[in-house]
Amino acid sequence: MKSRNSAADTRGNTRDRSASQRAPAGQAGRTARTDVLVVGGGPVGLSLGLDLARRDVDFLLLEAGDGRIDHPRVGTVGPRSMELFRRWGTAGRIRSVPWPADHSLDVAWVTAVGGHEIHRLRFGTAATRAVPDFTPEPEQICPQHWLHPLLIDALGTAPDGPVRLGWRLTGLAQHDDGILATVLDQHTGDTVTVEAAYLAACDGAGSPVRTACGVRTIAHHPTRTFRNILFRAPGLRARLGPDEPLVFFLTTATRLRYPLRAMDGDALYRLTVSGEHDTGTPPEEFVRAALAVDTPFTVLSDAPWHLTQRVAERYRHGRVLLAGDAAHSVSPSGGLGMNSGIADAADLGWKLAAVLAGWAGEHLLDTYETERKPVAEASLRASQENLARESRRHMPPEIADDTPEGARARATRPARLEALDVRREFDAPEGPFAYRYRSHTVVPAPAEEKTEHWADSPLPGGRAPHAWLGPGRSTLDLFGPGFTLLCAAGAARDAEPLRRAVAARAVPLAVTELHDERATRIYRWPHVLVRPDGHVAWRGTGPPPDPGALADRVRGAAPRDPERTGKAGATR
Repeated sequence: MKSRNSAADTRGNTRDRSASQRAPAGQAGRTARTDVLVVGGGPVGLSLGLDLARRDVDFLLLEAGDGRIDHPRVGTVGPRSMELFRRWGTAGRIRSVPWPADHSLDVAWVTAVGGHEIHRLRFGTAATRAVPDFTPEPEQICPQHWLHPLLIDALGTAPDGPVRLGWRLTGLAQHDDGILATVLDQHTGDTVTVEAAYLAACDGAGSPVRTACGVRTIAHHPTRTFRNILFRAPGLRARLGPDEPLVFFLTTATRLRYPLRAMDGDALYRLTVSGEHDTGTPPEEFVRAALAVDTPFTVLSDAPWHLTQRVAERYRHGRVLLAGDAAHSVSPSGGLGMNSGIADAADLGWKLAAVLAGWAGEHLLDTYETERKPVAEASLRASQENLARESRRHMPPEIADDTPEGARARATRPARLEALDVRREFDAPEGPFAYRYRSHTVVPAPAEEKTEHWADSPLPGGRAPHAWLGPGRSTLDLFGPGFTLLCAAGAARDAEPLRRAVAARAVPLAVTELHDERATRIYRWPHVLVRPDGHVAWRGTGPPPDPGALADRVRGAAPRDPERTGKAGATR
């Protein structure tokens, strides 16, 4: 049994935009044919859908749920993810969510909410915060119950859009030339067969797809159990006043030392507590212990969850590729989980598009794991350090007392918290921005790059840096669905040999000269080649000696001569 999408005929199938609409809900026994089947409609799967749509790749996205999020886990979209959403045309929608512009973004350590405040990290409000100069897109508060339907709406659901809500994968077979998936439409009870060239598993930490493929995950730390308690307290913000922080760290009880955070800037809050050795404590008891003010509240949900800090042993199993929590699960401390998964989508999307369009080299898809797995492992280490930092802080028992001893204990804590570098969990831009890809598709630079900084230099393998080109226009907006060669003023004429080499391989390339003073200062090499995902593939003081070798390298083709290819891409 073979899929229609053989290795030969997947190239060019993106022109058939009706492919994902051939099996509408309610028609049993029908077959849907598409280039990419995305399993899982969380933030990562939806982000991959946005990237594929931008590249005109035909895809179907299956989500077993109904698209609603009753118990939001994620609260903040990080700045690097916001840059990607800017590329995908959805950053404006995300910024339009009803988070109050005057609500504090501060983080505070307190004896209890409304009790004694011990220490505060000040970040201003969405209206007053300082926007960092290294990005056009600061982070945005957009909890999951707002983000999820917003992204679904951006893609569109059946019958006209690619998202299929209530569709659950029930069977999977893989062949040399494609994927054959069996899907249950839970609305009608009908079965649909989906033929695809590739499958992207974005189906969470428990990933049934990963399990079906026999891919193991490597545990880096023991599994821990927590409870997230979502509650509504309509009068709490008024009781706390205009300086109510975004995040509270509670300091007086071991099981309550994890964050309580505002979820909508109005009346919705989420309290995280330890669920280990739980004897069935009612959630209301935890909420009352967390609040020092008497205010009405209603518990909306109480969701136990398991913190598994794992990385898949491999990200690719033939035509199945893992992304997001299916590939790596990390502690939420520091907000690296969802945001790492969104970056997975940006890396995987252009590579799938290149393979389907026929211009990718034979090794390009393999570099997805080569590039993204080290980032996941670094994120796991950083998030675990953030989690461990909270465990290391010691608060004396008298810290909540209204006594001279209590006041003295509170006075000594800020310096100790600063010594623990607690700000790092909330203000560490190097995590999502400074990592660099090291694979065959990236030409390394010589040793002098050690003196350069990721924010103002086009480091090979790194994110191409931001510089304003005019009001509301960033260098990041220059990067389209193909490669982009940024040239110094007058240097575009030297790019013609490289332009011919990539054209001969059908690789999309746009050549742009920079004339803005700040952008020219940051992109100070006469030639900087930026990949379709916004990462630097090569830079040089002049055109490459062997444009063909460079073109093959950046598209993931095997080098004709490894020694010669290395020289062809070297910075001169």
